[in-house]
Amino acid sequence: MGLKVETPESPTIGAKDPVTGEIIAAAIEVHKALGPGLLESAYQACLEQELSDRGVPFASQVELPVEYKGRRIACGYKLDLVIRDRVVVELKAVDELAPIHEAQLLTYLRLSRLDRGLLLNFNAPYLRNGIKRLILSPK
Repeated sequence: MGLKVETPESPTIGAKDPVTGEIIAAAIEVHKALGPGLLESAYQACLEQELSDRGVPFASQVELPVEYKGRRIACGYKLDLVIRDRVVVELKAVDELAPIHEAQLLTYLRLSRLDRGLLLNFNAPYLRNGIKRLILSPK
């Protein structure tokens, strides 16, 4: 599997994928209203409300089992949001995104068998600086 990581500077982020575009628009609305500095749980609750207001279907705190030797093991992993059964959204409220955050989302994508993920860091002064889109492509 190949991996493509897009940041806000990437010309295609949101442009070629209307689903991630609508998620980013909702997240920006939340960030404009709240600004940085709150807990991740506050951003999640507000983003869920914004998605609901926009009529965007999502699931919250989706359990993610690990498959090990052909067995499903409940390890307590949960996806923050799954939008339209297509995009995994991982929310953060940290000083800056680190490689481990991308690795976490990549693992969630592999385990969920979904190919698109958004990493949103609400602690950035401007949300556009805290967005990364990951796309898994088969090789």
